[in-house]
Amino acid sequence: MVDAWRSYWLYGLRMTIFSNLALLRNFVSIAESGSISAAARNLGLTQPTLSRQLAQIEAECGTALLRRDTHRMHLTDMGAKVLADARAMLNMAEECERRLRVDQTALMGHIRFFSTIDFGQSVVSKFLARFMLQNPAITVDLVYSNRPLRMLEEGCDAGVVAGSVADETVIARPLGMIRRYPVAAPSFLEGRQMPVTPADIAAWPWLTLGTEVFGGARNITLFNESGEEQTLHVSPVLTAEGVTALREAALLGLGVSPLPGWLVTEDLSAGRLVRLLPQWRARELPAHVVYPVQKGLPLRVRTLVDFMTEHVKELLARPCVCPGTGSNKQGKS
Repeated sequence: MVDAWRSYWLYGLRMTIFSNLALLRNFVSIAESGSISAAARNLGLTQPTLSRQLAQIEAECGTALLRRDTHRMHLTDMGAKVLADARAMLNMAEECERRLRVDQTALMGHIRFFSTIDFGQSVVSKFLARFMLQNPAITVDLVYSNRPLRMLEEGCDAGVVAGSVADETVIARPLGMIRRYPVAAPSFLEGRQMPVTPADIAAWPWLTLGTEVFGGARNITLFNESGEEQTLHVSPVLTAEGVTALREAALLGLGVSPLPGWLVTEDLSAGRLVRLLPQWRARELPAHVVYPVQKGLPLRVRTLVDFMTEHVKELLARPCVCPGTGSNKQGKS
């Protein structure tokens, strides 16, 4: 096609005709039918209308494309070149339309989905595998980033983020709240009196996130169902960017950590970790599935967004139910 465009430039043809696919389609019909009257019947147009369009095409090209005799119309040399490339352009346009229809109506194609590292590895990856089993014609790149909204700028189709979303270029569907609970290992609690109030654990060794997402590494805010709120000023022995590292350290008995329910539910049920102060929770954070504001979001992306919304929302809504330890009787919250 590049050579064709260059040839049109060298012949001094103006490109107006090639911005009008309807004119190209009608020219192809005339050339293939061999007469204006036959092409007019095929196209459902009047003969005078089609004659004017042919005259317009030739005027814009600045040369005759067809020679007329008493029986048929024959292509000139330039007409043959224009016909070949008009067919190619119409075929490309039809293929583009077909791909767009498939994009909007078929569960097939490729998706780039992103998530924060810990949530992505522990939760999103499992749900994504289930989705792909149900939709085997879809392939996925799962991208991890602790600065997830930037991933949309880098070409991702959708993703899961924690925190408030104020970006007007994205649509954010709420998934619920990420609930966090102060937990510790039984080995850490040996020889320590079980806490009754938040103040009882303020001086204990803490394992905290090093980001400002939850208020910083040295400020732990706890609240209860009565609306009371207490902020503890702690001295962490370990800070990390991800909760998975904090969980591993907590399991080894290194200290207390405010960890999300989706990460530690099984640990609590198995007794590997103990939930402290069962009437209290750490500061929560909203979760969203996000995707760009755009018309015609592909069906495969819409379907994945719906799937993630349903399953992650259900996961985050599950209550934390775990066995009690000593006087630290657990409840649902």
